[in-house]
Amino acid sequence: MTRQHTCLAVVVLVSMAAGGSVAAQRPTAAPYEVWIVDQSDTAGLNHGGTIYIFAGRDLVGARSASPRPAAVVDLGGAAAALCREQTGANPVRPHMILFNQTHTHAVLAFVASGHVVIFDAAARRPLACLRTTEAPTGRQAHAAFPSPDGSYILIANQNGKRLERIDANFASNSFTHNAAATLDLAACRTPSDMPCQSATLRPDNAPICPVISDAGDLAFVTLRGGGLFVVDPRSTPMRIVAEYDMATVKGNGCGGAQVAGHMFVNSGGRPAALEHLHLYGFDVYRFALDAFRRRGAPVEPNLPAPTVVFQADGQRDSHGMVTAGRQEYLWVMDRHADVVEVLRVRDGAHVRTIPLNGALTSNAAPDLADAAPAGNLAFVALRGPTPLSGDPHNATGATPGLGVLQVTEGGRNGRLVRIVRLTNVGADGVERADPHGLRVRRLQ
Repeated sequence: MTRQHTCLAVVVLVSMAAGGSVAAQRPTAAPYEVWIVDQSDTAGLNHGGTIYIFAGRDLVGARSASPRPAAVVDLGGAAAALCREQTGANPVRPHMILFNQTHTHAVLAFVASGHVVIFDAAARRPLACLRTTEAPTGRQAHAAFPSPDGSYILIANQNGKRLERIDANFASNSFTHNAAATLDLAACRTPSDMPCQSATLRPDNAPICPVISDAGDLAFVTLRGGGLFVVDPRSTPMRIVAEYDMATVKGNGCGGAQVAGHMFVNSGGRPAALEHLHLYGFDVYRFALDAFRRRGAPVEPNLPAPTVVFQADGQRDSHGMVTAGRQEYLWVMDRHADVVEVLRVRDGAHVRTIPLNGALTSNAAPDLADAAPAGNLAFVALRGPTPLSGDPHNATGATPGLGVLQVTEGGRNGRLVRIVRLTNVGADGVERADPHGLRVRRLQ
């Protein structure tokens, strides 16, 4: 199996009063859906996967005891047929799903095969299927991030070691893979005229997640082997504006959160084959965005310098990251330790550890997360016993499904209140369900 790494989604949680059960809370006035992707193969196929779509109203109140999906999308059906028609190959391992700014379209990356499928979200219908570039080192699509203005989609071609771009117009359903925009992270040179990839600086430039600033002018590209690039995603070809080595930013970070003029990113546990990195990891970094936009910004390596706001030792895997309350707190998921670490945004102070294991699960393995529009609930994908991406020492969970978290104390606290189980048992009797991608879709 190819080496892969899981990724996160970024959400903003709004505070609610402490206490009370999920059954006692009223549904939010703003309607929404929760989309969760099981990346295990569709039954009888070696490709496909499944999107489960839950109505938000069914995840609160009396209906939440045994919610049923409002829709189920078999990715081995119309999406696979479209990919075969447009690329000549089946899409394999649906990994990350995000919506455009207006939530009219879903963008789904298939990590193993390198496909990106764009859906009409309301119709649940695939509109376009594109595929990343085949490189000597392979081809993947670990994550595909749509820009805030909807003009492009950034793709992390992980094993291909390329950052690629789809030029997009969601209003006209126009999506074009712009090969001229591609940034070859293995062969390029940095602003300081150093090799982008080298044994002493950045030994494995497989991009994990290209996190885009709210203005759409900067992308923070995390790397599997350590280090990070800040990229101008609009230029053709895309260009590096700041470079960081593996001693400054550790490997396997994914996602981030823009808060109060800063971009927060993390680093986590490594693939077993990368022996120069620690097997486990938990680090959170903060970058001042204005420093990248000043005229005459420095081109020296590792500038502007990030602030390390939190580190945790031992068997840890920093993964999902969300802002809570009035963007006053940062929640960082730990996929190995099965907890949420709560940090205060203004100074990085550790506020609380929220345990996820207990009566509902013995091994939560929390992955991607998002929140209800009212912020009273957060939703998290919980990994399965047969992880199909990431590394088993970090990504194995006991209860594959949709975790429902109640948010309390203005974002300072919370608790896991329900798990909606998902299942996909193979012919061999093994549970293959492995939820990963998750996103909340706001309805018009």
